[in-house]
Amino acid sequence: MEIKVKNLQTALSAIDAYWSPAILASLNGQDVRIAKLKGEFPWHQHDNEDELFFVIKGHLFIDLEAETLDLKEGELVVIPRGTQHRPRSLEEVHILLFEPSGTLNTGNTTNEFTKKELKDLR
Repeated sequence: MEIKVKNLQTALSAIDAYWSPAILASLNGQDVRIAKLKGEFPWHQHDNEDELFFVIKGHLFIDLEAETLDLKEGELVVIPRGTQHRPRSLEEVHILLFEPSGTLNTGNTTNEFTKKELKDLR
């Protein structure tokens, strides 16, 4: 495996659509993904995967069944497998995600937000 240094800002500049994650790196069966978000994503869950959200820039809300998480720059949360959730934002947000390779971004649903092929920035 070739060892490469990655710059988050440079990688984020290669993303030109909201809700379209790109793979920045892979390790131990996990993808490090980055994305730009704005607006509301559909409710979904990942039946077999935990999902880590880290806010690089902006303000992200993640709705859960009983509460809304409020993440600011520099904060992260792990959404446990099987948890219904809905990310949303009022303005553009830049995030970093950790999840198992092959995880479908819309989890247990398929809709217009589903991205079966991710941009590969490795």
